[in-house]
Formats: sequence, C-alpha cells, structure tokens
Amino acid sequence: MKIFKSGTRFVEKLKISFSFLIRATLLIAMISAVIRERWPVLFISLLAFGLTFLPGLFQRNFMIFLPAEFELVIVLFIYMTLFFGEVQRYYTTVWWWDVVAHSASGIALGFVGFLILYTMLEQKMLKANPVVIAIFSFSFALAIGAIWEIFEFSMDHFFHTNMQKSGLVDTMKDLIMDSLGALFASVIGYLYMKGGKTRIFNRLVTHFVKENPRLFRED
Repeated sequence: MKIFKSGTRFVEKLKISFSFLIRATLLIAMISAVIRERWPVLFISLLAFGLTFLPGLFQRNFMIFLPAEFELVIVLFIYMTLFFGEVQRYYTTVWWWDVVAHSASGIALGFVGFLILYTMLEQKMLKANPVVIAIFSFSFALAIGAIWEIFEFSMDHFFHTNMQKSGLVDTMKDLIMDSLGALFASVIGYLYMKGGKTRIFNRLVTHFVKENPRLFRED
C-alpha cells in the first residue's frame, strides 16, 4: 500500500511538472507566432493550450476524478498531436510520430470506455458481461478517434490547414492505429473482468475507485 501511495504521489508530481512545462512552451510558441505573424501556428498553439485544461474542467464540472496517469496521457497526447505534430511538423519529419500518438490515444480512450461501463456495472445501472464491456471500450475509443478525424478534415476545409496531410491515406492510417490501441485496451479490460492480473490496469482501476468513492458506495 505504501508503494502504491508513493507511486501515485510521484505520478501526480510528474503530471503537474509536465503540465506546467507544456503550457509554458505553448505560451512561448504563441508569443513567437504573433511576432512572426504565423497565424496558423498561433491558432493551433492556442487550441492545444486550451485543451490541456480539459481534464481539470471535466473533473470540476462532473466531480469525477481521473487517475493522474490518465491525465498525464491526455495532456501529452494533445501536446504531441497539436504542437509537435502540427507546429513542429513531426508528422512529416518523424515517420513513427503519428503511429505512437494515435496508438496511445486509442489505449487511453479504450480505458475511458471501460471505466464508463465498469462504473455503471458497479452501480447496478446495467448488467453486462466482460465481452460486452470489451466491445463498448473498443467502440468508444474508435468513435472518438473518428470524431478527431472529422475535426482534422474541418480544420483543413475551413481554415486551410494541413492536418490530414495525405488526405484519405492519413485518415485511414490514423483510424487503424486508433483501432489497434483500442483493441489492446479492450482485451486488457476483458482480462481484468475475468480476474486476470495486469499490473498497470489494476493500478489505474484501483486509483479511480479510490478517488471516486461516491460512485462505488454500496446502498
């Protein structure tokens, strides 16, 4: 238990440090974009900066507290995708950048999908077997991935950015990597429901339950 608490505190400090560093970098990028009159860079940096506050806003508005590890993944994904990917053009200069970003997001979103149904199951709001939970986790992650691709298409169409790069090919590659990440998360979730021991997944679920006791209290 002491090791768990120590690890949790470390991840929390790491999340705070990374969030501060990322936001400071984005502010510098925005100032630089204004000076150089690079308005697309300013817009993307501003968007990324705003999205880094999304997990905190979600927690305050819905009173559902996310594990620090998960918050860290969300902030890093936003940073990797919008700042490094688009502003620094890593998508075109680093061949594996897109693969890592979308695989990681698929895993994270698959975990979110699992937590949604797992919470409803614990509250006895529904009955579902491990297969149904796994399918929902996969579908949830892939649906959010598809919405992101629609966002990229809209940005390119209305604001003449180049988020989709090679168009259909880029979109399909992103969705494939989203699918693989989502599949990984849903399989791990299935194994967890069947009593399998997966250290990281167990830790995240345990932390989520501990941080949200009202969602799991027994009547």
